[in-house]
Amino acid sequence: MRVDLFDFDLPAENIALRPADPRDSARLLNVCGQAAPLEDWRVSDLPSLLRAGDCLVFNDTRVIPAQLEGRRGEARIGATLHKREGLRNWRAFVRNAKRVKIGDRIDFGQDVFALATDRGDDGSILFEFEGAEPVELLLERAGTMPLPPYIAGKRAADERDLDDYQTMFAREKGAVAAPTAALHFTPRLMEALAAAGILSETLTLHVGAGTFLPVKAEDTDDHLMHAEWGRIEADVADRLNAVRAAGGRVISVGTTSLRLLESATGEDKVIRPFAGDTSIFITPGYRFRAIDGLMTNFHLPKSTLFMLVSALMGRERMQAAYAHAIAQGYRFYSYGDSSLLLP
Repeated sequence: MRVDLFDFDLPAENIALRPADPRDSARLLNVCGQAAPLEDWRVSDLPSLLRAGDCLVFNDTRVIPAQLEGRRGEARIGATLHKREGLRNWRAFVRNAKRVKIGDRIDFGQDVFALATDRGDDGSILFEFEGAEPVELLLERAGTMPLPPYIAGKRAADERDLDDYQTMFAREKGAVAAPTAALHFTPRLMEALAAAGILSETLTLHVGAGTFLPVKAEDTDDHLMHAEWGRIEADVADRLNAVRAAGGRVISVGTTSLRLLESATGEDKVIRPFAGDTSIFITPGYRFRAIDGLMTNFHLPKSTLFMLVSALMGRERMQAAYAHAIAQGYRFYSYGDSSLLLP
């Protein structure tokens, strides 16, 4: 499909630079089916919008301080780690990448050094970090929180982001971007959902910086998705299959959870244990196997994520929903408001 079919105009004032406070006070646009009116709610209203026996699926990945600033001689190098490839190796998107040659030693400050060992077809650089300390400790010392470019371009990351850009479920270190749909959840909201008979499960998908890359191709068939590592435990898969067998709905909280669930599910619509890379790219025409709904934030024009929600609900339906959200002053992107999509 032509990528420009997924374009829309977004005023700059609709881009959120800070999350709602409290988190569950964010707005929630309920998009149900093809013909029902669009409804404006709050995330805190979610227990009344779902049914007992439904199950929300969260991503428990934890964002690491994967933004690094370094030097090769006098040249300044900016690196955003996006995928682990071994115990001490991380692939990164690099600002001023042409200044980096294979074999160069980069000084990232705080006694953190890495060797450039490979250049990928996408221009990324593979870094091997020196020393015996775990790379996670090195990043905590030298790295900063990797805010999305549409926020980082307007303000620097600060101490607030250390908490704001982690979900309450964050446990498994490895993501360089937050599964932002889950940023809206609080212990209070989880208690209310449980009291309403709504179940929850977690899986792990380490979100990569590729999620922010623009689609440069003119046709979706020519876009190359970056791979990300994920895991679904066998007991989680069993419980999710039991939810659907009992008539409940599996509702993914975020596109990251959705992509991993769909990667782990066969044509028979059985969710299976999964551990490995996925580069699934969902566009209109895709037939969903694992999920019955999606809670997600509002995405960029012409992005793979807007294509995904268009695949779930229909492109014209989502264009109308986004036009409504813009007109009503909804806040977009990582720190913005949310939507509940029930096809």
